[in-house]
Amino acid sequence: MTSIIPIQNLKCGGCAKTIVSKLEEISTVTNVSVNVETSSVSFDAVNQEDINTVKTKLKAIGYPSIDEENSVLSKAKSFVSCATGKLSN
Repeated sequence: MTSIIPIQNLKCGGCAKTIVSKLEEISTVTNVSVNVETSSVSFDAVNQEDINTVKTKLKAIGYPSIDEENSVLSKAKSFVSCATGKLSN
């Protein structure tokens, strides 16, 4: 099933690159794409548990879904993730 999660703290292509690379580490999640303009992530998942895993991973790297708290720590993590995405080849 295809899922779309609106997220917070998404600023640029560097952020998007990090998000895609981190979510592709989840073996049951495929076809990951990030839309910077709408601040959303879309992907294919097998079940609800996979969707929850994606939300947890997004929050861990600083991009919580819009229905979760956006703490100062999340914002700081997103800056690090963004920089990592910009620097990676």
